[in-house]
Amino acid sequence: MGNITTKQIDESEKVNTFENVWAALAKLEKTVENTSKTVENTSKTVENTSKVVENTSKVVENTSKVVENTSKTVADLSKNIGGLGNLQGRLTEAMFEADLWKKFSEIGFPFNKQSSHYKFVENGRVLAEADFFLENGEYAMPVEIKTELSINDIDEHIERIVTIRGYMDARKDARKLAGAIAGEIAAENVLRYAHKKGLYVLKQTGESIAIAATPHNFKRQEW
Repeated sequence: MGNITTKQIDESEKVNTFENVWAALAKLEKTVENTSKTVENTSKTVENTSKVVENTSKVVENTSKVVENTSKTVADLSKNIGGLGNLQGRLTEAMFEADLWKKFSEIGFPFNKQSSHYKFVENGRVLAEADFFLENGEYAMPVEIKTELSINDIDEHIERIVTIRGYMDARKDARKLAGAIAGEIAAENVLRYAHKKGLYVLKQTGESIAIAATPHNFKRQEW
C-alpha cells in the first residue's frame, strides 16, 4: 500500500465536512418541518378552542335570557297571586260589612257608628288599624276580618286592641273596649280559643253572617 499524501488527507476531510454539513441541514429541515406541523396543529387547536368558547358564551347568554324571562314570569305570577289574595280579602270584608252592626245590636250592643279601615294615628304614625270599628257612647269594638281564621290572628288582634286602649286612654276616652273577629272559615279549635280569650266570633252562614254561639261559661273581655 502506498503512502497517503497530505493533499489526499485534506481532500478526505473536505468530503467528510461536506457530508456532515449536508446531514445537519437535512436534520434542520426535518426539525423545521415538524415544528411547522406542530404550529399548524396548535393553531387548529386554538381555533377549535375559540369555537368552543364562542359556543359556550352563546349557551351562557341564552341561559341568562331564559333565567331573566323566568324571573319576570315568577314576579308577574307573584303579583297576580297577591292581587287575587287582596281581592279575596276585600270580598270577605264586603260580605261582613253590611250586617255587622245589626248583628251586635241583636245581642245588646246598639252601635250607632261603623267605620272601615279605621286608623289610629299619632304623630304621623299609624299605631293600629281595625278592619271595622264599631262605637257608641259607652262601647267601642275593633273587628278584624279574615278569610280563614287562625289562632295567630286572634293573638294579633288582642295586641291590636291593647294598643287601641292605650291610644284612647291618652285622649281621655274612657269608653269600654270589646273585641270581635270574623272569618269565612273558622275551625272549632280556633273558635274555642277566641271564646276563651273573651272575643266574639262572626262566621259566614250561607249568604249571611252570624255571631257564633258562645259557650255557657263565656265571659266577654273588656279593656
